[in-house]
Amino acid sequence: MDEALLRSLTPSVLAILVRRGADFAAGEDAVQDALVEAVRVWPADPPRDPKGWLVTVAWRRFLDATRADAARRRREDLVDEEPTPGPAPAVDDTLQLYFLCAHPSLTPSSAVALTLRAVGGLTTRQIAQAYLVPEATMAQRISRAKRTVSGVQFDQPGDVDTVLRVLYLVFNEGYSGDVDLAVEAIRLTRQLAAAIDHPEVAGLLALMLLHHARRAARTAPDGSLVPLAEQDRGRWDTESIAEGVEILQAALARDRLGEFQAQAAIAALHADAPTAEETDWVQIVEWYDELARLTDSPVVRLNRAVAVGEADGPRAGLAALAALDDSSPSSPGRGSPIPRHAAVAAYLHERDGDLAAAARLYAEAAEKAPNLAERDHLTRQAARLNARRSR
Repeated sequence: MDEALLRSLTPSVLAILVRRGADFAAGEDAVQDALVEAVRVWPADPPRDPKGWLVTVAWRRFLDATRADAARRRREDLVDEEPTPGPAPAVDDTLQLYFLCAHPSLTPSSAVALTLRAVGGLTTRQIAQAYLVPEATMAQRISRAKRTVSGVQFDQPGDVDTVLRVLYLVFNEGYSGDVDLAVEAIRLTRQLAAAIDHPEVAGLLALMLLHHARRAARTAPDGSLVPLAEQDRGRWDTESIAEGVEILQAALARDRLGEFQAQAAIAALHADAPTAEETDWVQIVEWYDELARLTDSPVVRLNRAVAVGEADGPRAGLAALAALDDSSPSSPGRGSPIPRHAAVAAYLHERDGDLAAAARLYAEAAEKAPNLAERDHLTRQAARLNARRSR
């Protein structure tokens, strides 16, 4: 069973159901039922037209559910519109569905969460991690969003900013998480950039290309993570870097700076350095200052502390980290809700020569790691320092 194929077809199938009259929540349920049926049937009897098969089965499941709902008996008139079996239109509706999910009746955060779950294929756990909230909280948010849009006509698509936020989070999960969605996020952002003249769309596309250019060098042959400073820069995709820099420069020239352009500028400075030692950390700190002004994000301030540690020394980085802790409602270290806080603290303490604190913090960071590869990397870092201390 080709799970990647099923995942790629899901948005288009859902979009077709919505256009034919299904409300979003019922349409999503029908598509999920069709996917379950595909998993059961396809191994023994694969269809010649997978998308057409899914549309037909999902529409029938939607009609079955509609007939069973007394409050929606009027929808039985849609039986005559059941699509006949055969090839489905070769139209990519995914980006349109992103806009439909960003509906004005939803708050931006709810629209993002709903789209990530229904279209992006992320789990509730993965979305909760991206938003720094408990999984139960995110599950309730998604359920409320589904109830809100249930029965709503999707003739008022949402705004570009919400769609950009969704694409950004999908790319991040694809780039570093358990589900590979990075290439799909880049493809959709290219479509959006071709359709809309918007500097932040260009900034996001540049950011994705610059990060994705390092993809091949991020892992060793055994699957272990390779930190940026240790990556083989000869394996970076120079064409993607050149394209990303060109797109970024054109966006910055418009003098409408936004979050994604600032992030892309930081990525471009990393990509421009021939070696890790030649990285322009002073400029990177300046861009993080701009980014913190634009977003007021604790994650941005955490990354800024790393940059300060590289530009001005580990003590300065630890001072920046302490300032972040003082401004946070949670206590530092184990109580911090910010992802990778302990890992950053460990790195800065190691550079400052405090191996005991660094080893302890690496072990703590490993417990909170969002995926197995990162957990293994942090565990090895803690073991390495403990071995040095025991000599």
